[in-house]
Amino acid sequence: MTASLAPGAPRLPFDAGAPERTPEARHRPSLLDRDGTGVLAALVAAALAFGALPLLRLAAAALAPQGQWRLADALAVVNGRAGLRALLNTLETASLSALLALALGTAVALVLATTDLRGRRPLAFLFVLSLMAAPQVAALAYLTLLGPSSPILGLVGLAPEPGAAHPLRGAFGIVLVLGLHHAPLVAITVAAGLRRVPMAVIEAAQVEGASGWQITRRIVLPLLRPHLVAAGCLAFTAGVGNFGIPALLGMPVNYLTLPTLIYRRLSSYGPSIIADAATLSLVVAAVAGLGALAGALALRRPGARIETERPLSPFWTLGRARPLVEAALWALVGVTILLPLASLLAAALSPTYGAPLTIATLTLDNFVEVLARQQATVRGFCNSLLLAGGSALLLTLAAVPLAWALDRKTGRFRDALLWLFELPYALPGVVLAIACILIFLKPLPVVNVSLYATPWIILLAYLARFAPLALKAPLAVMSTVDRAQEEAAALDGASLRQRLRHVIAPALWPAALAGGFLAFLLAFNELTVSALLWSAGTETLGVALLSLEEAGLSAQAAALALATLAVVAAAMFWLDRLAPRLPEGTLPWRL
Repeated sequence: MTASLAPGAPRLPFDAGAPERTPEARHRPSLLDRDGTGVLAALVAAALAFGALPLLRLAAAALAPQGQWRLADALAVVNGRAGLRALLNTLETASLSALLALALGTAVALVLATTDLRGRRPLAFLFVLSLMAAPQVAALAYLTLLGPSSPILGLVGLAPEPGAAHPLRGAFGIVLVLGLHHAPLVAITVAAGLRRVPMAVIEAAQVEGASGWQITRRIVLPLLRPHLVAAGCLAFTAGVGNFGIPALLGMPVNYLTLPTLIYRRLSSYGPSIIADAATLSLVVAAVAGLGALAGALALRRPGARIETERPLSPFWTLGRARPLVEAALWALVGVTILLPLASLLAAALSPTYGAPLTIATLTLDNFVEVLARQQATVRGFCNSLLLAGGSALLLTLAAVPLAWALDRKTGRFRDALLWLFELPYALPGVVLAIACILIFLKPLPVVNVSLYATPWIILLAYLARFAPLALKAPLAVMSTVDRAQEEAAALDGASLRQRLRHVIAPALWPAALAGGFLAFLLAFNELTVSALLWSAGTETLGVALLSLEEAGLSAQAAALALATLAVVAAAMFWLDRLAPRLPEGTLPWRL
């Protein structure tokens, strides 16, 4: 038989088809099974270092500091007044925001995927843009929009009275902004479930005269139930570990969740601080892990796996209601995304926060200040570009051999290794950050060098956290690459390095590049990990923005937030051009 490469892949001297194998040969290990041990060893080492080591180190520091079992001390930290209150606040905000995100995200996904709505692609792009933006940017945008000095509400006389308490400070604001921020996450999960709904079932219902609403209520939603449960659990898990939104909306009024309590504890000093932080991080990991486990179990139910030759396509004709539905969806995007961004822009163009914006007062000085004059923000911008770009580059280069090893060499251990890789991304960033502190606080053996308080610790944390994003698309493509092509190359004398370079890389390279860019998008604005790992000179954009807001420099914070969002939007536009060459579902805004 003759194997084929991905479209556009170069033909090589060993491109001849693999010879037909005899029955005896089928029982002997192929050439592909006899090499690649080094790549497999690197894969296993990376999975253990990224997934198992952080949790084990965290558990050791929390339960047995200095090698002595101290379960009672750990329980005292959790059951203390501050720990218990933070746990209850975390459960409250994560649960309520997950319900809001589930309702909003499901509605948007259903409208975009099942109806004959016009402008589907720009609506989905803008909706997911709010998720790709950093949580602290979303919190700052809503703070600017709804505060007493709101430049937008002030124009229409709806701004709160000067000196009044901000309506978003506290539990209500955290729930609202978390729910709006995580609604696209729900929409992405629900859209993945909708792609599994068989079109043949929909067409059979249409033949029977069922309306779009009846089909959605009686067929689509029941089939989607496992994905709805998984989406709600995913939003809950994201809410548990979110730091940026509770930090800006909760800490000023002393409403602390577990991540912000850990941040507060690490800002103080004392012999038990690290052990206390490790204990609280284990609680965060346990709560978030339960949510992630519930979502994974929901997707493993038999009803969640539907094999279909023709996936769902829009079947609901809105008729005269289409302009109304389109207007409602654009209004939703406008109120939840465009209006807060417009408020940020107005604040950034004002000479000082709260000053009325007119033609006479309009200025770009805040942008110049944060992008050219202030050393801390300029350094934060450079650090984020270098750390996010460096981690994305390394993950892109490693994605091809790691995806090959996962698909070709792991056998029945594939799921376990994938689970280890996904663990740092599935669990809250504060868990990974505390684990990195514990691992790298002391000098490394042999080299006797400590990575703590250096940029390298942030880079390693980014590699661990965003490796699953970089691997997802290449692994999906790797499963479609025919083994016969590799075997033919091996019979022709090609080494593993040559096969990876000339056979595997051309097929996987677009997907690896897309995965690397997705990792860059999230690492560029990341705050939770870097807020606990940064030191003087290594601050990132997220840290710089949080520092500006805490210092009361909201206009400069708005300018910095818009600059970071512009970088993210530009990267998303560039990635969107790669969409035709990527597996379905790689780009989250293509619902």
